[in-house]
Amino acid sequence: MSSKTDTPHETAADADGARGGNAGEAPATAGLSTAPREDVTVAALGPIGWLRWFWRQLTSMRVALILLFLLSLAAIPGSLVPQTSTDPSRVEQFQADHTKLGPLYDKIGMFHVYSSVWFSAIYLLLFISLIGCIVPRSWQFVGQLRGRPPRAPSRLDRMPAYTTWHSEAAPEEVTQAAARLLRRRRFRIQTTGDSVAAEKGYLREAGNLVFHVALIVMLVAFASGQLWKAEGGKLITEGGGFANSIPQYDDFHSGSFYDTGSMEPFGFNLKKFEATYERSGPNKGTPRKFQADITYYSGADGAEHKGTIKVNQPLDIGGDRVYLLSHGYSPVVTVRDGRGKVVYRGATPFLPQETQNYTSTGVIKVPGAQTPSGKANQLGFQGFFVPTFGGKGSGSMFSQFPALDYPVLTLTAYHGDLGVDSGLPQSVYQLDKKGLKQYTSKGQPLAKMMLPGEKMTLPGGDGSITFDGVKQWASFKISHQPANGLALGGAVAALLGLAGSLFIQRRRVWVRSRPVTVDGRTVTVVEMAGLGRSESARLPEELGDLALTLHDEAPATPSRTADGTGADSPTDGGPGTADAPGPAQNDAPASGTAAEPTASTGPADPSEGARA
Repeated sequence: MSSKTDTPHETAADADGARGGNAGEAPATAGLSTAPREDVTVAALGPIGWLRWFWRQLTSMRVALILLFLLSLAAIPGSLVPQTSTDPSRVEQFQADHTKLGPLYDKIGMFHVYSSVWFSAIYLLLFISLIGCIVPRSWQFVGQLRGRPPRAPSRLDRMPAYTTWHSEAAPEEVTQAAARLLRRRRFRIQTTGDSVAAEKGYLREAGNLVFHVALIVMLVAFASGQLWKAEGGKLITEGGGFANSIPQYDDFHSGSFYDTGSMEPFGFNLKKFEATYERSGPNKGTPRKFQADITYYSGADGAEHKGTIKVNQPLDIGGDRVYLLSHGYSPVVTVRDGRGKVVYRGATPFLPQETQNYTSTGVIKVPGAQTPSGKANQLGFQGFFVPTFGGKGSGSMFSQFPALDYPVLTLTAYHGDLGVDSGLPQSVYQLDKKGLKQYTSKGQPLAKMMLPGEKMTLPGGDGSITFDGVKQWASFKISHQPANGLALGGAVAALLGLAGSLFIQRRRVWVRSRPVTVDGRTVTVVEMAGLGRSESARLPEELGDLALTLHDEAPATPSRTADGTGADSPTDGGPGTADAPGPAQNDAPASGTAAEPTASTGPADPSEGARA
């Protein structure tokens, strides 16, 4: 017995000679792949020919992979350079800090990468390339599914995996047994005359097509997510709430096609924020518990529900996702003016200057205060807050621990014009001191370090400010991403399709049985051959397993005795005779035993077999 392996080639030379086909016979490799064939002669190209050549290149998988790689590279600046769509203030700051680089980035679209001309060009070319590649291959694949396996070539001994033996079973019995065996192994079969053609592994090409269709789905999901997305942030102190409307957001940005009039009616209230930290050891100060306990509703008349939001565990409300971003402290103060009237009472968020121990800064603005004589006197306070003070004599106003172990609020006071009546927008976290004058005491700027319950009295009877206590605040991101499910489905389909195209092998198997005369008696020559789309050691193993199973129903004829004239050899031009060039067959094992078929690898080039 003999067997060979090679890498299938889809050229005309291999179709007839190396693959054992006759003139006018379809090559054995036909239909193993839906990849387009390149048969363009550059010298013969005209204008239409060049357009066709360009289209073939654009719709090839090679170019699609190059464009996908370029798209990945083009997306990198969107993560490194601040984007106008997500953080306009950072873009302005970047341009102010980089007076030469900023204008250049603006011209080439680095501040709006995903809507730039060059990114859109790569994106659209990739989209066209994938569609132009997949559509014709899909039609070819459908044609293959509707067709039948190609008939056996005339020279099976030129196939990559091949085995043969002689049997006393009738050719019809061998053919029927082979058809039953291959059908049980889930091959698609076609019986023609004395041969059975079988094919398996169609899911390989199906997986390949699914993978590339999934890429298109992911591109569509990406585009939809950019055009119809909406995202905003909101800082809420314990006891406060949020309703999903534009004025409620601290910052808000959306895609070009997002309709603000169709925002989902929902809202939530922050009931309590819980944070615990490691108290000792090398991880001292590390957060152990970070969660916001809320109540929320969905719909105009929706019932109220309890919920918990944790870091990386968002809550889905009304189709939008609410993420927990950060947390801090809001000192609660009461401000009285010169007439003793309470003009401000509430919690004011202070922003952390360092996230390890939450040393925070903030301002308190009181525009409605008056002097004892009834004159308008706007008040402003700027201060530091530390949740854990180091104690007097520590020499530092920096917090020593992130939890509320020893909260201290330090304030400096100003009066005059806050500028809130100018009509210009102001930051609630900054104090415009142009129209303000700082209070002084004994010739020194007035400042006081206060514990909860302590009070700072303003000079001239202008009022006082009392540090009542501390609440916690949490910052949330409300995200509307309509294409997340589509993107997830595309990613899962891409992985499944890729796995199918990598691990499933498209292969064909042929079995031929025909009678021959050996020393005046008629026996059946059984030939089995296999061909795969790509070289694989699994093909000879599978063919060997099939041959051994078939051998049970069509056993090999006993060999001659040791003192005979030699092994049986066919006399009708079958394999192993002078009429059929190819490797000689040797089916004669030791006397009294039956020859068992095997399949193994052989020459790597089919032309070697043809020359043998």
